[in-house]
Amino acid sequence: MLDIKLIQNDFENVCKKLRKKNVNEDIIESLKEISLKLKSKRAELEPLQAEQNASSKLFGVWAREGKDISELKARLSQNKEKIATLSKDVKELEERLSNLALTIPNLPDDIVPQGKDENDNIEIKKVLTPPTFDFKPKEHWEISENWIDFQRGVKLSKSRFSVLKNEAAKLERALINYMLDFNTKRGFKEVAVPYIVNRETLTGTGQLPKFEDDLFKIEGEELFLIPTAEVPVTNLFRDEIISEDELPIKMTSYTACFRKEAGSAGRDTRGMIRQHQFDKVELVCITKPEDSDRIFNEMVKCASDLLSSLGLAHRHLMLCGGDLGFGAAKTVDLEAWFPGQDRYREISSISNTRDFQARRAKIRYKDGKKNRLVHTLNGSSLAVGRTLISIMENYQKADGSIEIPKVLKSYM
Repeated sequence: MLDIKLIQNDFENVCKKLRKKNVNEDIIESLKEISLKLKSKRAELEPLQAEQNASSKLFGVWAREGKDISELKARLSQNKEKIATLSKDVKELEERLSNLALTIPNLPDDIVPQGKDENDNIEIKKVLTPPTFDFKPKEHWEISENWIDFQRGVKLSKSRFSVLKNEAAKLERALINYMLDFNTKRGFKEVAVPYIVNRETLTGTGQLPKFEDDLFKIEGEELFLIPTAEVPVTNLFRDEIISEDELPIKMTSYTACFRKEAGSAGRDTRGMIRQHQFDKVELVCITKPEDSDRIFNEMVKCASDLLSSLGLAHRHLMLCGGDLGFGAAKTVDLEAWFPGQDRYREISSISNTRDFQARRAKIRYKDGKKNRLVHTLNGSSLAVGRTLISIMENYQKADGSIEIPKVLKSYM
């Protein structure tokens, strides 16, 4: 959540950054209207409170001295009524501003490029060279007959579900174990977390209240299936004050993830690119503000090195303001090469949310005698299904067989 004091004290700069993230002008106008009203009401209230305090002291002095206090008493009574009315107005406006702030995205860092959507993202670099073929490479759904059963996935559930078979099921398990082992060797501690979480948990990381339509809700319960491990792992420390010497806390976790993909109708309807249920290994870090940029670079390198170890060509992209996620201050996407599609596709996304999630989830650390908000970071390392189909496309042979990357053979 945005800092309410920042909104009020630096409103124009906040609005400028929100426009960089393509926030609706109606929301910005509502934010401006409520902020100005609140500022005006506080300006009325504060001198009245100061006058009331001074007059109350004077009242006691005059009473002890036997002076006539009738006029002063009447003024105090009148002031009290005004203060009560204004205090009620201020409280209501503070609640409105706080509720509105829950629906407003994080401010982008200055380094984030201007842009409307994914077409305006900036390529930072390419890593490894895409493979060449002496035949026309197929897309993963064309070579998946013995590996992926899309029809039975639909029969069991609905569209955008699939069943992995034979070597694909083994490869998925191998990838999960390999990714977790790779990340723990980089200093990330493994945690296993619930796949069902409560409303407070999803509010803490920013999925609620704004994105409830994208979530699978448990009927009759205030519980939801998680859209990413970022949600439960970050919220492990919700409403806690962490000792400074515990930071940074670096974690990795495997979970299944569940998303309705409500805003992606008609996109990637074939294959396993965009599923309602998918597996992911996540990186999450909780750190002091002054260390968060260094940790961010470590996380990007960890995910990129993981892709390189699998022999998958990929590129780094700095997301523009219009393509940034709700909670992100900056994001680097890693896109793997898919030769069957003849294009790069997102396979990892690493984000620094600064203190945006920490303010919502009340995650702080003890800095001497003062409690300060931490910075939280998260990133895919990696999306397991997309990594699997990237391997299928990059390691396919002319006879339809698929080679297994060397680093995974011991896991198979």
